[in-house]
Amino acid sequence: MKFFEQYVSNSIAGSANQFCFKMEPDEIRTGRVFYRISAGGKYNYSLLFSNIIDSTYAKGDKCTCNRICDSWTIHRARIGRCASIPKGKKLSELTVGDEGDGADVTVSSLRDITFGGCSSREVMPGEFLSSDPIVAEYESGEYLCLELTFSGSELPYHEESLLPIYVKEGNGWRYSKKMPLASMVGCDRSVCGRVAYLGDSITQGIGTAANSYLHWNALLSERLGDRYAFWNLGIGYGRASDAASDGAWLFKAKQNDTVFVCYGVNDINQGRTEEQIKQDLERIVDRLVSVGARVILQTVPPFNYSEANTKKWEGVNQFIKTELRDKVELVFDNNSYLGDSDRPSIARLGGHPNEAGSAIWAEALFKAVEPLFR
Repeated sequence: MKFFEQYVSNSIAGSANQFCFKMEPDEIRTGRVFYRISAGGKYNYSLLFSNIIDSTYAKGDKCTCNRICDSWTIHRARIGRCASIPKGKKLSELTVGDEGDGADVTVSSLRDITFGGCSSREVMPGEFLSSDPIVAEYESGEYLCLELTFSGSELPYHEESLLPIYVKEGNGWRYSKKMPLASMVGCDRSVCGRVAYLGDSITQGIGTAANSYLHWNALLSERLGDRYAFWNLGIGYGRASDAASDGAWLFKAKQNDTVFVCYGVNDINQGRTEEQIKQDLERIVDRLVSVGARVILQTVPPFNYSEANTKKWEGVNQFIKTELRDKVELVFDNNSYLGDSDRPSIARLGGHPNEAGSAIWAEALFKAVEPLFR
């Protein structure tokens, strides 16, 4: 895909497709989503969209990985600039508006973006779509606001998103997750390498406060520095079996030079057998390595497992540390940092690590991988 030949991720926000939502036949909706920019500067920007669901949601009875959504329409798309989003309030308590109207979150410099030279575009079932390049300048830590006016019968979205997302209601904006998100905020910045984080909700950042960017891979990315581009492909309820199916989710990961892989919690808890999980992890590793990606594989994190699931957890982690070790660049055992000293399967800092746990994890992982990024 030509998009990846020119553009790299410039936000560590997790915004993969997790679920679908319905709209009325005659409904047209406008939404805004805010992505914190990683590296400041003036670049060509292009946003990447996908119309395929990446992972299985919950038990899989409502939405599964690789589901192709119906066609939907982009009527208008704009990007703007937001200097900051106030801390100390829930996202649902904030008001959104354009510069000068006194809102908590104000957007400036809104400009139209196009698709093949057109302001509107029908997104076809199963399609990957990128916007035309537009020159934009942001400082590190500022936000790119994507404003999207759209319609359709079934559209992808992220039910467990941690991002500030709002939908237009009358003359104001209401907090709501029901809008399609860009899979990547791409820019043509020159970097030493592309790094992806592939995993479940723990990788996405759940466990840390919404819009805090204090999850483990956001902190690790800061430590590794802006010579690299980082793309967060973590998604709630994600499973190794989803990625091993080699669909749209793994396709995204394959576009990177280095991929951190951390799976297993949902596979264990949703009933996959130990052997199935081992096979899925090996498939993921083999397929990433086959396209030349450098894989950094982590053990399955602790998650207060039942006795039966603890045995599976132990078996899978032993497999990672022995059988898969020679296939990857590095195996990192996170259990000694996240687990209880007496019972390593018990998550002492939360099954979804909180800010303290994420900081411990990120620092230990940085020390392990820093020689690979010099």
